[in-house]
Amino acid sequence: MAIEANQIVSLEYEVRDGDKVVDSNVGGAPLVFMYGKGQIIPGLEAGIEKMEIGEKADILVKPADAYGEYNADATQEVPADQFAGIDLEVGMTLYGQGEDGGTVQVTVKEIKEDTVVIDFNHPLAGKDLMFTVTVNNVREATAEEAMTGVPAENKQEDDGCCGTGGGSGCGCH
Repeated sequence: MAIEANQIVSLEYEVRDGDKVVDSNVGGAPLVFMYGKGQIIPGLEAGIEKMEIGEKADILVKPADAYGEYNADATQEVPADQFAGIDLEVGMTLYGQGEDGGTVQVTVKEIKEDTVVIDFNHPLAGKDLMFTVTVNNVREATAEEAMTGVPAENKQEDDGCCGTGGGSGCGCH
């Protein structure tokens, strides 16, 4: 079965930036997503179109179809005292809260005497990425998956401690 829109796809992948492996799920849990919903980077999604179960491919994804071009203006110099208690290193990834309340990932670009330069670009922005992918499975989405866009494999269990009779000690009322 070749991959088509709104199907549930399971992939094994390795991503390289040049000779360096920057991400991989080989030997671990597969990446499961609904094809055609923008749940993975566009270049990879386009590259696997029409692949079949068991098929393996190398897919080169350019920055514009991955994490975007590097934006030199996406840096900010902030007072070093905002990082009190953190043993900063250049290249370190930090997480904070953005203006919209969401999580923001930044990289420490430079440490000066009284300030720290942080970079808001994705660490893989501006890079050509080589994906080696194997299609583990392709299946039709269930009615619920089609409605929510969430594959059953990725669904969070709701039972938690409340479903086990955990009582008020678990925050259940």
